[in-house]
Amino acid sequence: MKLQGRCAIITGASQGFGKAVAEAFLAEGADVLICSRGGETLQKTRQELAARAKAGQKVLAVSADVSKSDDARRLVSEALSGLGRLDVLVNNAGIYGPMGPIEDVDWAEWVRAVEINLMGTVLPCRSVLPHFKKQGSGKIINLSGGGATAPLPRISAYAASKAAVVRFTETLAEEVRRDRIDVNAVAPGALNTRLLEEVLSSGPGKVGDEFYRKSLKQKEEGGAPLEKGAALCVFLASKASDGITGKLLSAVWDPWESLPGRLAEIEKSDVYTLRRIVPKDRGLGWG
Repeated sequence: MKLQGRCAIITGASQGFGKAVAEAFLAEGADVLICSRGGETLQKTRQELAARAKAGQKVLAVSADVSKSDDARRLVSEALSGLGRLDVLVNNAGIYGPMGPIEDVDWAEWVRAVEINLMGTVLPCRSVLPHFKKQGSGKIINLSGGGATAPLPRISAYAASKAAVVRFTETLAEEVRRDRIDVNAVAPGALNTRLLEEVLSSGPGKVGDEFYRKSLKQKEEGGAPLEKGAALCVFLASKASDGITGKLLSAVWDPWESLPGRLAEIEKSDVYTLRRIVPKDRGLGWG
């Protein structure tokens, strides 16, 4: 039971990957509070999770918009009141936002996507940090994605906000390192969730032929298992990952289970971080 006795908030957890993380946390002994903006779906998910919980485990649900500061503060307050303590924050809430060329998309929708993806990560962190600092420990797990490490034409709000989430993760990790708070970002892989369905329903005219073909292939082949990303979140929420901080880890491609044995190397390295590539990094003799 890797998370026995630990209490966690998981945002964007009424469905998809967030729900999978909540299921994995419960299976490993944690008490959880799930959060989303949708009341009916959220309560249905809470009931499903509660049915899986072991005797004594708590499963709570709070409807909140984590891109708003008052809601983020209320979320943390209700978690502390209902769970009794708080050890882990998983910031999973996110959307793709408008799809299409930047000059054509609805500007209000573009801004809203950045608010949900970026502010919806920063604000829960701000709200939980005083508590984590007071107790001298805490785990923060922020969800990234492919848009953070490679261009994502025609889905620019998502790409820009997720890149910002990763750099915020690195920055916050350094701010709170001495407080024994670990802050990491997770790339769960190409998932077959509602975000994929949004791409397919938008069509190649908005997302581009290449990305649309890739998305069709992903749907046909099944995508990355939700369980892999959830397992990485369990690892980062557990004591096994103590000291690993400021990293962007891929659930699918990185050997994250072996990282505790490489802690001394990782602390001195910029592996698993966003960095600028210069000519010599690619064997070029100029620049």
